[in-house]
Amino acid sequence: MAARSLQARGLAVRLLESGRSVGGRLATRRIGEGGLADHGAQFFTVRGETLRQQVEEWLALDLVYVWGTGWSDGSVKRTAGDGHPRYATRGGMNRLAKHLAQGLDIKLNRLVLSARKSVSGWTLEDSEGDLHAGAGLILTPPMPETLALLTRSGVYLHDDDMVDLRRIRFGPCLCGIHEIDGDADLPAPGAVQNFLSDIYWVADNEAKGISKSTIVTSHANAKFSRQNWDAPEEDIVRELESAVSPYLSPGAKISHTQLKKWRYSVPLTTHPQECVLARDLPPLVFAGDAFGGRGRVEGAFMSGIAAGDAMADELTK
Repeated sequence: MAARSLQARGLAVRLLESGRSVGGRLATRRIGEGGLADHGAQFFTVRGETLRQQVEEWLALDLVYVWGTGWSDGSVKRTAGDGHPRYATRGGMNRLAKHLAQGLDIKLNRLVLSARKSVSGWTLEDSEGDLHAGAGLILTPPMPETLALLTRSGVYLHDDDMVDLRRIRFGPCLCGIHEIDGDADLPAPGAVQNFLSDIYWVADNEAKGISKSTIVTSHANAKFSRQNWDAPEEDIVRELESAVSPYLSPGAKISHTQLKKWRYSVPLTTHPQECVLARDLPPLVFAGDAFGGRGRVEGAFMSGIAAGDAMADELTK
């Protein structure tokens, strides 16, 4: 969204992405023939008018759809709604990121190793040894990764900026992607969410409408994930599978589980501003879902727009 905002202002933008695909926690994994699992963000909600208008366009394109309005806590087979639709994406959440990335100059599998001040702004070196120069720099990784990059690059922030940014905290998430031999039997529309449980989220990607086979996603809460982060994989998988098993149909079984670890899954302490423009440096803006106080997908969406606008303002003074 930051790049799209900058392009709309007539500026050239290049994105460097460390992964094999854009999207970060808008993540979807392919499994076997027709199997799909959302294993990062499971859905998104809309609270503000800006994203609401965008969602109307996505609905018209049949890119997104309403999955439900809330989830059972597992105690009753009904959905407890709060009035806010939960939107999912046709073909998995990662497809939404790929849709937003259309028309952008993106370099995949490029981990940024250093970001150094230059006469004209910033020069970045990536894991392929290539250099990328620009007048401004927007950093959107989780804040611990961003600060580590700047530290090893010898870039020092204003003390006030450093204090504010260090306050941002993320919680981890241990995620299970479970292939099921048989059917799952989760409350409609296919998910259970119980924040009192260590494994607080269990969802059937087939019932969700993105998978042609029964693939279930489980998520552990931040406390459990932090306490068990370094536990043996088989122990973690056993705990995740124990939360899924009660929701399998008679005769069904878990045939295989993949473990995914999200070290920076959810912002627990956010920054009140939509983005932060660094002081006393060439144009440098920090953004992400930890800004604006919202968290969630909408927080990242709004922070990206704000970051693009803030950078454009700096570069067009």
